[in-house]
Amino acid sequence: MASPTVAANAYAALSRIMETGGAEKSGSSTGGPSFSALLKDAVGSVLDAGKKSDAQTMAMSSGKANVMDVVTAVAETDVAVSTLVSVRDRVIQSYEDIMKMPI
Repeated sequence: MASPTVAANAYAALSRIMETGGAEKSGSSTGGPSFSALLKDAVGSVLDAGKKSDAQTMAMSSGKANVMDVVTAVAETDVAVSTLVSVRDRVIQSYEDIMKMPI
């Protein structure tokens, strides 16, 4: 289970992504990155968290890492994957809602 600190950091990171990815606050033009770039960054961050978790696990098995570091890395990966799954579910739900709209 993720600690409150890990969850808060994950939500803060998601908030920063959403702030930089949206439209400019002063105008109506979109100056932020595209939706596909945001998704690519989100998936990349999940992959990085997974690689970090794997590296920590391998280091612990060879006696070079602390158990607490491994638990923290695994918890961060869990939060990142959970966040990505939640976003995916919301995108699918939005798509289904759009498809149900009358033309």
